[in-house]
Amino acid sequence: MRYEAAHLLTDALEAELTARYGDGGASPVDGTDFLAPYGVFLVAAVDGVAVACGGLRLHQGGIGEVKRMYTAPAARGKGVARLLLRALVGHAGSAGLREVWLETGTLQPEAIGLYESEGFTPIAPYGHYKDEPLSRCFAVRLA
Repeated sequence: MRYEAAHLLTDALEAELTARYGDGGASPVDGTDFLAPYGVFLVAAVDGVAVACGGLRLHQGGIGEVKRMYTAPAARGKGVARLLLRALVGHAGSAGLREVWLETGTLQPEAIGLYESEGFTPIAPYGHYKDEPLSRCFAVRLA
């Protein structure tokens, strides 16, 4: 059930990114990126229905990266993504990481609002989309 739900949610994410940005929506991710001790992939359910997902992977020494954050449209605005993001950041802290980075795009203002409201601040573009004008990158330092 968990793997099927994760695949359905990430497929929906890919479709939404393609609708917003055109082909080539999401950066490449390998499922092994989310393996312990640093990585984790979470699926949130409401009333037994999977409605959101997100993962954390090791980006580089001491820095984790949030990937594949997605909330189904019917569950948006209900705090599910916020709880999921907090769980991912909490996992990063428990795993001994000192910082968490993420990338999103200008056509996802709701995501930018969430990240900023959770203490993420803008950083220089990095990774797969470092030269993309619609890309926005953020980081939060952990205690």
